[in-house]
Amino acid sequence: MTTGAALDEAFLCFVRAFARGEPSCDEEAFDRQARATFAYQLDHNQPYARFAAACGYGPRRLPASWREIPAVPAGAFKDAVLATFDPRRAERVFHTSGTTAQTAGKHYLERAALYDAALLAGFDRFVLPDRPKLRYLNLVPDPRTAVHSSLGYMMGHLSVLRGDGAAGWYLREDGVDADGFSKALTLAIAQRQPVCISGTAFAFVALLDALASAGVAFTAPPGSRIMETGGFKGRSRAVSREELYAELEARLGVPAEAIIAEYGMTELTTQYYDAPRRRSACTRIKVAPPWLRTLVVDGEGRELPPGEVGFLRHIDLGNRSSVVAVQTEDRGYASGEGIVLLGREIDAPARGCSLDAEDLLSRT
Repeated sequence: MTTGAALDEAFLCFVRAFARGEPSCDEEAFDRQARATFAYQLDHNQPYARFAAACGYGPRRLPASWREIPAVPAGAFKDAVLATFDPRRAERVFHTSGTTAQTAGKHYLERAALYDAALLAGFDRFVLPDRPKLRYLNLVPDPRTAVHSSLGYMMGHLSVLRGDGAAGWYLREDGVDADGFSKALTLAIAQRQPVCISGTAFAFVALLDALASAGVAFTAPPGSRIMETGGFKGRSRAVSREELYAELEARLGVPAEAIIAEYGMTELTTQYYDAPRRRSACTRIKVAPPWLRTLVVDGEGRELPPGEVGFLRHIDLGNRSSVVAVQTEDRGYASGEGIVLLGREIDAPARGCSLDAEDLLSRT
């Protein structure tokens, strides 16, 4: 029986090879690792094992391919403790969105090293291919106070390891600190220090509204970039990506091709980013390191061919200590080297054996 430590080391080998620019995790290796991870999780994650059994899989009937691995709905992280270890030993615990800690889902990571390695390898490849030392101006939760925010942790980690040591945090409980942000960007411009501005779409909307009201615009130093992390529907109004990017370019002086959309989930270890060659196109393709793969499925869980719109099902080899396959309400389609993300379906139908997921996963 494969151990968790062996699975982790195999995963880290994929990450190290990718970080060095070497071939990493081809189809055969991905299939072998995904099925081995699933088999391990059957033995060590009882809620997931019950769910898999309802889908027709168990120790005596394992999937013939990674494409057949049953995917737990993302909402199941609110219904059960989905961990292959005692969660009290978790090195990181990330919470999903929710009005209280009781309603938020929790993703328990036994080893932070897996998340950290995957994060740096993907970010370096897709956001920092020129390896600059940027100043990080963050419109995301401050990890010093929002200790369970995966986005805050992500940007905190990057700010330390890839930044110039002068990172700032400008998202407050009552909104965006536009004045503090403006002072920080003004200083970076004076010092000719390129910046990386990270934020959710609606944090950017709030910032842009404040800057417009103050009649302020900037020209960020050459080499600057923006990382946008989604969230185009807010309490006040909706905004299109095209509109937002045009306003960011005009108000912050960062060209549209240097605005990179990240697509990630609390329930995953790995992130997608805009493909470098398509950042000036109207339709952007999301790509990820090879240990994260996505199927597009219909309302019954059947895989759809490229170009057909369906729901995104992620298989992330970094999720060894939780569940390797996660079904989302996000809609999109497969295109070339990656996926095109269209948005979230609010009242999406249940897919396949997910009909019994809440009952199965909530049992003690």
